[in-house]
Amino acid sequence: MYAPDATWSTTCTFHLVFVTKYRRRAFTSDMLTRCEEIMREVCGDFEAELKQFNGEEDHVHLLVHYPPKVQLSKLVNSLKGVSSRYLRKEYDAHVRRHLWGGHFWSGSYFAGSCGGAPLTVVRQYIENQHRPV
Repeated sequence: MYAPDATWSTTCTFHLVFVTKYRRRAFTSDMLTRCEEIMREVCGDFEAELKQFNGEEDHVHLLVHYPPKVQLSKLVNSLKGVSSRYLRKEYDAHVRRHLWGGHFWSGSYFAGSCGGAPLTVVRQYIENQHRPV
């Protein structure tokens, strides 16, 4: 008889990718570090865990574990909304050089379920992003 392991039945795992509006190269290394801090806090509010984070100048990758009671779209909206507000406020002059019109993130996002993929492969992919200097 099949018995799912405890982590499978209590969490969902997704690889998320968010890109900046117009794919503008707005991120610096410091901004990516701050973005990770913000997104960890937001995940905590949803009883989720940000397992892996990295990015490049125009996008970020997240590996997130979250409980099935959480709607992925609400988690994503909060991650993008909160990070946009804080990054625009804290890095205003830099962000305004690259982005305009009150937007930070593109309206779309990638969400790939990692239920069948070995998590080590996804983690390695995220770690190997070419972070700006």
